[in-house]
Amino acid sequence: MEFDALLLLSFGGPEGPEQVMPFLENVTRGRGIPRERLESVAEHYMHFGGVSPINGINRALIAEIEAELARRGRQTPVYFGNRNWEPYVEDTVTQMRDNGIERAAVFTTSAWGGYSGCTQYQEDIARGRAAAGAGAPELVKLRQYFDHPLLVEMFADAIRDAAATLPAELRDEARLVFTAHSIPLRAADRCGPDLYERQVGYSCRLIAAAAGYLDYDHVWQSRSGPPQVPWLEPDVGDHLEALQRAGTRAVIVCPVGFVADHIEVVWDLDNELAEQAAQAGIAFARASTPNAQTRFAQLAVDLLDEVRMDAPAARVTGPQPVPGYGCSVNGAVCTPDCEV
Repeated sequence: MEFDALLLLSFGGPEGPEQVMPFLENVTRGRGIPRERLESVAEHYMHFGGVSPINGINRALIAEIEAELARRGRQTPVYFGNRNWEPYVEDTVTQMRDNGIERAAVFTTSAWGGYSGCTQYQEDIARGRAAAGAGAPELVKLRQYFDHPLLVEMFADAIRDAAATLPAELRDEARLVFTAHSIPLRAADRCGPDLYERQVGYSCRLIAAAAGYLDYDHVWQSRSGPPQVPWLEPDVGDHLEALQRAGTRAVIVCPVGFVADHIEVVWDLDNELAEQAAQAGIAFARASTPNAQTRFAQLAVDLLDEVRMDAPAARVTGPQPVPGYGCSVNGAVCTPDCEV
């Protein structure tokens, strides 16, 4: 299957103080989130001048993907679209139509299955094509990549690099803690029983083994919404308190659920959790995410080539069965147990 283009499809983020509240309103539309809560979250962005790092990281990643495509002898154009902020996917797909693109692969900035990590991107694709109308390009979503060798390698290297920043006498005893974005339990079962949770757990096992850790913890972060709605637990802050009570003196936090250092990483971990660790007397190191690494661009083009050349998928296998993939390989539909 040949492609005229590649579309990098992401979440979006504000790029100025005046954009923060409209962006948050887009993200939470229809969910009944009180304005006071939005204003509280907006303050996190204001600590960074009202700019989320995510769009800048994605533009840098696109440049790396273009360079990787060129290294493989291809001049495939790469487009950029978002769900919640400019450039909106609807505008980007319309531009692709106007540029004569007939079929494009879609690489999403989520490694996971489940509703928000997979199905919602399918909805974004459908919305973009509907906005473009007649002549809209065919858009083929590339597969989830939570077990891709390069993703495992990047996070394993990041853990080792983070460990090296700890005091030498604490490195060997530092507790490795993986964290991913929490979701409501109702949403966790939306695309098959615990699909997202199982995929994150599987990836943690692969990365810990690659980094040389036999033992680790897997927790969640950045939950929102009313307290009476159950979400995936334990929360990383609660877990850090438990580690403190157990006498832990150092932690390495790996945000495995994120492919970029955006607000939930640079604020929730680098500010709030780091401050909590300092107050508890725990040495703290945070592993980086893939961001715009050349290897992440290679991963994206590898996924493209799997479909383009009908090649076997590159996957690291672990001791447990690989969790389901949620969406079909060609991205046309989700599997029967993945409800929209």
